[in-house]
Amino acid sequence: MIITFKINGEIKTQEIKSSLLLIDLIRDVLRLKGTKPGCLEGECGACSVIVNGAAINSCMYLAINVDGKEVTTIEGLGNNENPLHQVQEKMLENGAVQCGFCTSGMVMTTKAYSDKCIAEGITPTREEVKKSLEGNLCRCTGYAKIIDAAEAVYKK
Repeated sequence: MIITFKINGEIKTQEIKSSLLLIDLIRDVLRLKGTKPGCLEGECGACSVIVNGAAINSCMYLAINVDGKEVTTIEGLGNNENPLHQVQEKMLENGAVQCGFCTSGMVMTTKAYSDKCIAEGITPTREEVKKSLEGNLCRCTGYAKIIDAAEAVYKK
């Protein structure tokens, strides 16, 4: 099958097998390694990317489903060539990064939720911020600093 989609602002046309998972398209075909394969069961959130504004687990999402859609991976935010995104800055400022394995998923989930809150004109409570991160697991930080960082994104 041939699909056409936008990833990190660039339009791609790719021939794929209908059974290819999005994480495999991102990592193995497109060679974008920031999206991490964690549990491969949709439980840990390490593989989170944004598809048409919503954070999804790319390990549970068929690549064929991005046909005609827009995908953003961690590489589409700040990197060595572009300034860091506000979410990335807050993660660093709040010491929310340790081993880094969960970080890209946490950042992408926080960005998607932040964009939604901005679009709706709401400032979430700390409990709502916690709830927005429920699908992301971290074994290093104990979550407090990650929640602090995500919450800091909303403070003016």
